[in-house]
Amino acid sequence: MAHGTAEITKLFHTKLKGFIFNRVKNYDLANDILQDTLIKIHGKYHTLNDQDKLKSWVYQIARNSIIDHHRKAVQELKKARVSLDTENEISLNNDLAKCIIPFIDELPEKYREALLLTGIEGLSQKDYALKMGLSYTGAKSRVQRARVMLKELFTSCCEIQADAYGNILGVRERASSPCRRPDLRPSYGFSSIE
Repeated sequence: MAHGTAEITKLFHTKLKGFIFNRVKNYDLANDILQDTLIKIHGKYHTLNDQDKLKSWVYQIARNSIIDHHRKAVQELKKARVSLDTENEISLNNDLAKCIIPFIDELPEKYREALLLTGIEGLSQKDYALKMGLSYTGAKSRVQRARVMLKELFTSCCEIQADAYGNILGVRERASSPCRRPDLRPSYGFSSIE
């Protein structure tokens, strides 16, 4: 049975919102990504060749919208970068650097490398896969895992102030940061940011 885009919105709106929220953990951001997803569904509906694959098609668009959001966040970090010294250490503005640099350094090497090459250096995931001798799926999985690990480390210690579009407005260390108490630090071998 063929579905129109209005029907698709009605069928998937609530489930997609929950799906997105479970991945971004922010209601306003989830709403923004949901709207972006619905716009893409409406714009790309003509590309759906098999109505039996409607559900997987819709959820793939939602996943891509979430990934697009993460890419935008990485681009904001790149814009915040002030300089890159000769040892390839990232120099960001002081507030952001205080929170982000130790977290990148604390990721296990394969995840740190994946994040630095794709997120900071701008290597595409396909090129990263070729460079590392990985399948494209394996490379995507590694990059996504690195982002999740970085986010977990970062948000346990720092609070990001962002606008409705995910643009970073400010960063500050949480008053109750586990980074202040060694017994509460995340389990990735975290070092102090002070």
